[in-house]
Amino acid sequence: MTQQTHEPGSTTTATTTTATTTPVTTTTATTTGEAATATRTPPLPPLAEPRPLGELRVWPRTFHDRLTAPLPGLKAMARFAREGSVRPGREGLADVGRLPCEPGPLPGADVDTVAVTWAGHASWVVRTGGLTVLTDPVWSRRILGTPARVTPVGVPWEALPRVDAVVISHNHYDHLDAPTLRRLPRDTPVFVPAGLGRWFRRRRFTTVTELDWWEAAELSGVRFDFVPAHHWSKRTLIDTCHSLWGGWVLTAPDGGRVYFAGDTGYGHWFSRIGRRYPGIDLALMPIGAYDPRWWLSDVHLDPEEAVQATQDLGARRMAPMHWGTFILSAEPVLEPLTRVRAAWEKAELAREDLWDLPVGGSRVLERTSLRSAAD
Repeated sequence: MTQQTHEPGSTTTATTTTATTTPVTTTTATTTGEAATATRTPPLPPLAEPRPLGELRVWPRTFHDRLTAPLPGLKAMARFAREGSVRPGREGLADVGRLPCEPGPLPGADVDTVAVTWAGHASWVVRTGGLTVLTDPVWSRRILGTPARVTPVGVPWEALPRVDAVVISHNHYDHLDAPTLRRLPRDTPVFVPAGLGRWFRRRRFTTVTELDWWEAAELSGVRFDFVPAHHWSKRTLIDTCHSLWGGWVLTAPDGGRVYFAGDTGYGHWFSRIGRRYPGIDLALMPIGAYDPRWWLSDVHLDPEEAVQATQDLGARRMAPMHWGTFILSAEPVLEPLTRVRAAWEKAELAREDLWDLPVGGSRVLERTSLRSAAD
């Protein structure tokens, strides 16, 4: 298997800096003898052909070469033990009761709409192209090594329609929750990063599709593309980076697109994803678990970076996630929301395009609106 450490068709390898497309400038002579300068952008390779559902594949033992920043070493671990904190202080916790949580019924949706409902953390009910898709479903009250959730699950499990598919971004416990996944029928199609399929097959899931970065599969006309992220993977003491990590682009038959970032820091991948998948209608973007910055900046966006990443993607709308559910870091519990609103306003983006939903909140986007926006 060829490991895709850079964008297909590109000769630029992954780095930790932000990369942009460099236009190619050509100079030609006109009939008047004057020089005319033309600028063109190198063409992108076509999107990959969808791979078969449930395909069994052989992967490398490790994906360490996909890291865009080194994992913390002994010095960083010692500093964290000396001064780090994974919980806000008393003042930062004082606003837990003010976290927005408004569980409600799922909105109606059909093949002509995109509807999203935030269940909390990185768990969404995405309805697109007639399918109901769960992202990183965590319906448990508590995950390993973390205090219990501070807001309830936004959608009762029994209120869910039939789940047509599940996408997983990576194997960290707050994104891959075994008790939740045990609730699903074992024939539910699941789309997972390379190297994670055996985890699902051991639990008797029968349609497990593993993808590398920039690869895709298709279900009932909806395309599932796995795209890079600035993160890592680990579930036990001996499996660091043994499976891949990334985000997902869901494309409906009529071209409507939803991007689910999963878990990620800021970097060059966002602009590359935006070039390969233009016209993203909605970006589900993490904004929390970012403090202390020296410890988490490589793997978690802060609110300002999330807004910038949305712009890099060229996405029309952003829905914040990965905050207000589990306390994973030291920032005050309401700070991600106040900062993302301020950053959105500072960027002079339309307020109605920031879908800052409460836990349990929903928004619906009609396909006619998508076409009008594109026109």
